[in-house]
Amino acid sequence: MRSLVGGFDFNRNQFNHVTQAYRQVGSGIKPFIYSSALEKGFTPATVVNDAPVVVDAALTGGQVWEPKNYDGRYEGQMPLRMALAKSKNMVSIRVLQAIGPQYAQDYITRFGFDADRHPPYLTMALGSGAATPLQMARAFSVFATGGYRTEPYVIRKIVDDRGNVIAQAQPTRAGDESLRVIDARNAFIMDSMLRDVVRYGTAARAMSLQRQDLAGKTGTTNDYVDAWFNGYQPTLVAIAWVGFDQPKKLGPARRAR
Repeated sequence: MRSLVGGFDFNRNQFNHVTQAYRQVGSGIKPFIYSSALEKGFTPATVVNDAPVVVDAALTGGQVWEPKNYDGRYEGQMPLRMALAKSKNMVSIRVLQAIGPQYAQDYITRFGFDADRHPPYLTMALGSGAATPLQMARAFSVFATGGYRTEPYVIRKIVDDRGNVIAQAQPTRAGDESLRVIDARNAFIMDSMLRDVVRYGTAARAMSLQRQDLAGKTGTTNDYVDAWFNGYQPTLVAIAWVGFDQPKKLGPARRAR
């Protein structure tokens, strides 16, 4: 871990948003739904219909659900690669419906998500579940490392006044096959798709950095209460979350989703 910024003034608020704030993840969950779909035989070229859907209450855990795409546009048949880049909600819902919410709920625990915070309903496809920014960093690191799940640590070493080591972290490192949680081929394909999110998708503004090694996924929640960017390159994962302590609308809608 390079840095952890859990707030802007510790004297005003000692709550650490990075480790303690469970917030809706929005479209940041979609790469993990897509990864689970790859395990079920989908490919980036699989064509799925981006058309409106109406979901029965029994499949949402609540009431009849009529979700919409963020931009209000529906573009018909499109490959998964394009759907993820454009963050198409209707495609994500149909993918989750095809593989089964229960399967997806079980699958995402490989990345370190808490199953009980992501109920197995179709609303899961749009990120109705919750996670902390630290959990999101750990989850996206699986794609960055080629399929290995490593655990973040905060304290590297503790020494006494004489320089004697009292305690030292023993970090896990990618490359140890006992830490592999998804197949290397799955990780490779997801990395390729997430790079396209940055190249021409909802995170295209990141191309202003003029780098070719960036991948990631944007995310916003209903009523623009939470906003995320989950990004990485091969040696570093960075998660940015914006929101109020007491959830409320951040402001007018933006293009990223």
